[in-house]
Amino acid sequence: MAAILALPLGYLLAALLLGTVPANVAWREPESGVDIFLRTNGVHTWIVVPKVNAVMDWRPYARGEHLRDPRWGAADHVAFGYGNREFYLNTPTWADLSPKTAALALFGAGPSLLHVEHDHRPSEDEWTRRMTITPGEYRRLADYIRRRFQLDAEGRTMPVLGRGYSDWDMFYEANGGYSFVLTCNEWTGRALRHAGIGTGAWTPFPQSLMWRLD
Repeated sequence: MAAILALPLGYLLAALLLGTVPANVAWREPESGVDIFLRTNGVHTWIVVPKVNAVMDWRPYARGEHLRDPRWGAADHVAFGYGNREFYLNTPTWADLSPKTAALALFGAGPSLLHVEHDHRPSEDEWTRRMTITPGEYRRLADYIRRRFQLDAEGRTMPVLGRGYSDWDMFYEANGGYSFVLTCNEWTGRALRHAGIGTGAWTPFPQSLMWRLD
């Protein structure tokens, strides 16, 4: 019994410790550059970026015609999140979560999805924080996200049509796994670390990411 209780406690302690250990310790926010946002709902995080700028054009990856309401394709930002396919598609609310789905997600069984939301004129609030990064950092961040999209034989992204939560979001088939090590929030942390941006060494929880921006 003690060993069973020790596992989640050890996980929480590791997350707390490694979330405070800085990666890219020399990073400093520049005075000007590309404004991006980190957003959370308290459980999950998204990276919100401009839909089009001189570095990256996301419109071929997240097309407006994929959406339930294509008018959202005119929004000026896109938000990227990551998760287990079974969890995303079959757990729209926590009440829908089954032990089987939770176990499959935690232990890395099954494919993953990118969750893309179209957002217009995002701003800071209780759940959203802005940061400025250099164009070079944004190029590396965009490259990390872009490579997570699974492409078909013609090089197009693969939407799971009709399965978004709302009029302005869509799921896309993704490359990579999901587990209690690589959570949705750790995926966000890996994207930031790949870009050279300061964050925690391991970020399985949203608090591991958001507290640095308060």
